[in-house]
Amino acid sequence: MAEDPGPENCMCLSGEQYRLCCGRFHSGGAEAATAEQLMRSRYSAFVLLNGSYLLRTWHPKEAPANLDLDPDLQWRRLDIVSTSRGGPLDAEGTVEFKAWFRHGSERGTHHEVSRFVREDGRWYYVDGKILA
Repeated sequence: MAEDPGPENCMCLSGEQYRLCCGRFHSGGAEAATAEQLMRSRYSAFVLLNGSYLLRTWHPKEAPANLDLDPDLQWRRLDIVSTSRGGPLDAEGTVEFKAWFRHGSERGTHHEVSRFVREDGRWYYVDGKILA
């Protein structure tokens, strides 16, 4: 796992400091209240190569046995395109996002609609549909 970015702005581009934004979820000090918060925190976990957080927030019925995160893959920017449901009182929700990356000399965009469910007061990532 990469180092904690400290007082720097959060890589999910919320405008908040990391420790007040995704850092509190990564440390286990808080749980995401919405599907969008979980989406943002998972993006930040990819940036930081925090596989344990990614697995912890993946729905147990859908989670892979392990993750092999590529340290040469650099996530650069996250844009939330839209959300549907996924609020504090909802049981499910979707988040459409675009995440920009660089891998060596390759640059690209990962565009996905992710599905989330809330069980026992906790949001989980279920799966995603990659869009062209």
